Amino acid sequence: MNTWSGTWVAERLGVELAGDERLRGLLGLALRRNPKRAHLLVSNVLGKHVPQAPSVVYGHGVALGRRVRELLGEEAAGRAVVLGYAETATGLGHSVADGLGAAPCLHSTRRPVAGVATAGGFEESHSHATSHLLLPEDPALLAGDGPLVLVDDEFSTGNTVLNTVRALHARYPRERYVVVALVDMRSAADAGRLEEFAREIGARIDLVTTASGTVRLPDGVLERGQALVAQYEGAGDGGGTAATPTGPQPRGDLTRVDLNWPAGLPDGGRHGFTPAHRARLDAALPAMAARIATALPEDAHRVLVLGFEELMYAPLRLAAELERTTGAEVRYSTTTRSPVLAVDDPGYAIRSRLVFPAHDDPADGPGERYAYNVAGAGFDAVVAVVDSVADTPALHAPDGLLARLAEHTPHVLLAVVPSYVPAAAQDVSERPATMLPEPLRGPAFSSYAPEEVGWLLQDLSDVTLEAPTEEREEAIQSGGAHYAESLPVEYQPSEQYQQLFHNALDASAARLAHAVGVVTEIVLAERSPRPVLVSLARAGTPIGILMRRWAQHRHGLDLPHYAVSIVRGRGIDANALRRLAAHHDPRDVVFVDGWTGKGAITRELAQAVEEFEKTEGISGFDPEIAVLADPGSCVRTYGTREDYLIPSACLNSTVSGLISRTVLRADLVGPDDYHGAKYYRELADADLSVAFLDAVSARFEEVTEAACAEAKDLLAADRTPTWEGWAAVERISEEYGIHDVNLVKPGVGETTRVLLRRVPWKVLARAGAGSDLDHVRLLAEQRGVPVEEVPDLPYTCVGLIHPRFTRGATGADGTAVSR
Repeated sequence: MNTWSGTWVAERLGVELAGDERLRGLLGLALRRNPKRAHLLVSNVLGKHVPQAPSVVYGHGVALGRRVRELLGEEAAGRAVVLGYAETATGLGHSVADGLGAAPCLHSTRRPVAGVATAGGFEESHSHATSHLLLPEDPALLAGDGPLVLVDDEFSTGNTVLNTVRALHARYPRERYVVVALVDMRSAADAGRLEEFAREIGARIDLVTTASGTVRLPDGVLERGQALVAQYEGAGDGGGTAATPTGPQPRGDLTRVDLNWPAGLPDGGRHGFTPAHRARLDAALPAMAARIATALPEDAHRVLVLGFEELMYAPLRLAAELERTTGAEVRYSTTTRSPVLAVDDPGYAIRSRLVFPAHDDPADGPGERYAYNVAGAGFDAVVAVVDSVADTPALHAPDGLLARLAEHTPHVLLAVVPSYVPAAAQDVSERPATMLPEPLRGPAFSSYAPEEVGWLLQDLSDVTLEAPTEEREEAIQSGGAHYAESLPVEYQPSEQYQQLFHNALDASAARLAHAVGVVTEIVLAERSPRPVLVSLARAGTPIGILMRRWAQHRHGLDLPHYAVSIVRGRGIDANALRRLAAHHDPRDVVFVDGWTGKGAITRELAQAVEEFEKTEGISGFDPEIAVLADPGSCVRTYGTREDYLIPSACLNSTVSGLISRTVLRADLVGPDDYHGAKYYRELADADLSVAFLDAVSARFEEVTEAACAEAKDLLAADRTPTWEGWAAVERISEEYGIHDVNLVKPGVGETTRVLLRRVPWKVLARAGAGSDLDHVRLLAEQRGVPVEEVPDLPYTCVGLIHPRFTRGATGADGTAVSR
């Protein structure tokens, strides 16, 4: 009797599979190298981690598709669209679509494609790589009212499906969804969540699976699993080529096979794959498989066709055709991003692991990739199938995939499928420089949902821009550099400071929601009934999102929202204004910021818009900013003129979508480029951006009546700016011997920025200021900065940057000195 490939994990961790008798035939167990989940259900019929006969892999997907067709009926099945999940279920999603018959197929992707608009995105919380993008070439693909069939390899908690349906239903509501998976391993509680969710959105959600059961996990399984991984990785068992056969290893020859792939035929469903595409592929398969068969040596009796990450369907169909037309024993699997421990034991699902660097220039940066159960499997030849984007020097490098394969098989064949480029993306490379790219959106850029904001910025995440605070301050004050040419090192808050943030958010969420409601109602009444919100990155961005949410909550409006860069002394990003003018009426644009200090950005924007109109001949932009708080009395459109704590001012990128301050440097930003910024993906575990938004949005309902009443009163009131903040700053600058208003930062928000990013000299606090300054006092204490109470201060506090700063004057730690 064969040993079950989950025995090793079950015995050591106490993990149990309970359910259908077929489960053990369908699944084995392994250990993830992943801090979020200990175990991995390893499918024996998916063709990802375990090489399997392609007819078995394809047959399971087609069979599921036929069951969906029976469930829906011919009429509804004819209007269905299939969505597969990257990377694991891209081939399965295609196969289900084939079983359905006439259904087009799309799969999510982790590869952004310039020029292709994102139709949505969602998160896979337990995965090592969570962000999924939807990039259909035809936006109407997801907009129909037919059933949406969502296909994944396993249905474990239902979180990924719920995230997907929630995101898509908000944009493209429909009456019916069908969830398809090889195995349903949900707990009873998770099963109930899907039913509750269906009732919540008013849609029907059906489930079709091959087998069902549950995974029973003992207490402490995550910690024990991590300890086992550390033990076996540390011992070298489970290393780069675990379970490698002993003795000299073959060094296989490499043969490139020209498939003669049909021109214009998509390589998969990244941008959509229609029944017409399927018919073209079916017609071309025999000739393409024959080209591979001709290139195989005569003595190749056991052949592996190895696909590449999301490229699963084309290699699967090629493998199935080889299996059908040759006498070889053909197996199929693909490479993967998923890090899994390898253990050479018949009771463990991952017997060996090949490790090689990523070779498709992934958007999330370089990293390891893997091929499992290839080493030691006795293949006479391996046919590696990749798309042309992945046919790079890294693929052919001494430590690349092809070299790793050659260590374990005498013959390696490489077949390259042309990466399909939609017409919109082709246009990008042919556009003149004055035609600017689409805005960046989450989850590829920022942790905000794609519909919440489009960033008119360029991604500089791969550029090192951070410099020590003291070094930056000296360069800025000496005139050697502009503050926008570098970035401060991101402040990492202490546990005590984080608690202050949460306390402040709890205490002020309703007050913030009220101010959001007031300013949004004023904008809608006075500026435009359908405004285009344009936040000044980055402090304005969360406020713009909240205003957009209020317009949805109160008026059912789906307002466009962008974030653009403005730099003191350099003006607003003119390319961003060109992009806005090309797609919207400038008269509908409303610039949004978090708060005013002394009004420097208000003046900067007015001057920049005037300059833009003169040079571009484009008029209509109103430079008046709408802000949440206007303690400086610099604008007419505001939610409040009180100087109180806005919790989003307490932190940096971790409350602003993980986006840095904007950067403008000549060697990085050309005359036809957007200004730049970085996406700090590595800070995801500390990200509070969406939590901040949700906490404030949750209070909208309770403040609606009061906010609308105050907005009505303000609309009838005299809101002419008095600029009293500017006058106060000039007075403080002279009184304290600074003689530079740029070093005086008034208000709670600006004072916080001084303490987080600059070299502070001292903090002036209004006598009797309360909890709004708790975080300021803590930061000041941590940096050794005195807090001086001042009677009759027009702001709650004012931060003073150290004048005439040099590192020699204050010491390398940048602490303040007495005047």
